[in-house]
Amino acid sequence: MHTARWPGDNGGVEPSNATSRDIVLLGSTGSVGTQAADIVRRNPGRFRVAGLAAGGGNPVLLASQALEFGAEVVAVARESAASELELAVTSQAARLGLRSAQLPKIMAGPDAVAEVAAWPCDVVLNAVTGAVGLAATLAALDAGRVLALANKESLIMGGSLVTARAAPGQIVPVDSEHSAIAQCLRSGRADEVRRLVVTASGGPFLHRSRAELRDVTPEQALAHPTWNMGPVITINSATLVNKGMELIEAHLLFGIGFDRIDVVVHRQSVVHSMVEFTDGSTIAQASPPDMRIPIALALGWPDRVAGAAPAIDWTSSHTWTFEPVDTDAFPAVALARQAGAAGGAAPAVYNAANEECVAAFRAGRIPFTGIVDTVARVVSEHDGSGRDIAAIEDVLAADHWARERARELTGTVPSGGRDAARGIHGSGKAAG
Repeated sequence: MHTARWPGDNGGVEPSNATSRDIVLLGSTGSVGTQAADIVRRNPGRFRVAGLAAGGGNPVLLASQALEFGAEVVAVARESAASELELAVTSQAARLGLRSAQLPKIMAGPDAVAEVAAWPCDVVLNAVTGAVGLAATLAALDAGRVLALANKESLIMGGSLVTARAAPGQIVPVDSEHSAIAQCLRSGRADEVRRLVVTASGGPFLHRSRAELRDVTPEQALAHPTWNMGPVITINSATLVNKGMELIEAHLLFGIGFDRIDVVVHRQSVVHSMVEFTDGSTIAQASPPDMRIPIALALGWPDRVAGAAPAIDWTSSHTWTFEPVDTDAFPAVALARQAGAAGGAAPAVYNAANEECVAAFRAGRIPFTGIVDTVARVVSEHDGSGRDIAAIEDVLAADHWARERARELTGTVPSGGRDAARGIHGSGKAAG
């Protein structure tokens, strides 16, 4: 397995003297994408946007970004959004007095985002939401681009399929926790690392019992105490499923065994993660909860981008707390550890089932505690754990089976759907 290697491990890339880089932004209209655009906007001599892609839900913003940055290509995943995007581009271009030769190439369809991921550039930021980001991740790696990875689902789903395609140092994490680990690893060699410590905010329901969690509403689950994120990742933070995914991601990125990765609750979200070394020293990375710092570092890795976000005000008093995860109320991390250790397509099943369960919770079909309970049942029923993933079709088959089973369990499809789901599962593709 090819894991990411960092300068502290005598691998990865050396400082580049902050030369200009061409960037492709996937998911450019989302939270991470718009913050990345802000970093590019404030550093015009450092970064240039070569291409953009998004799902298609906000064609006006996507068109505005394409014209502002002079992107060569812009894509939408939904073909139905292509005409809206084209109209938005032409109307905004007319107001700006741009000629047709100055307009970007427009692409649409399920393969368009992956095509843009392979567009000539230096760095591809994959901030697409959900499982659909896997094809783009593989396309960027195969094209030899540095992959700034915010789409953790593609790494968790793809597992060895992704890491085997990546050269040392080719994947640079955007998640604040893994960015923190990458920075801390600069402090020592790989053989000096004892364990990784991933921090969690605890979400909006910290210190509530399992019984108290049953009746929480989607509105309450979307009220994150420290981060402003999209709805799915915010609910994943409330269940701690997101932290379970980050546990698997840390294992895949850094090649550390699950028995040497801990998760602790750090309410203030200032210490983003830590690395404990063999001599008893622990190195922590701390900054305000602002995603522009890890995004900027990923775009410029291994160089920092000055002024990416404000630093901690050390003239004020601070109190930081750390505590263990309540595994009875929040079993998602332990479940992710089991799925990750099982290997094969089990992490893909964990991710896919969760996406469906979050949708069912938001629609009022299952209670909050039903999200992880249902994911656990789907993972337990999956029989493909431990077998290697040979191709993207194996991942997609497991993903499809898990979604069908989760939909059945959450009342999204009639019970007759189980036979069809079993048929797909039994084909062997889900097993990898």
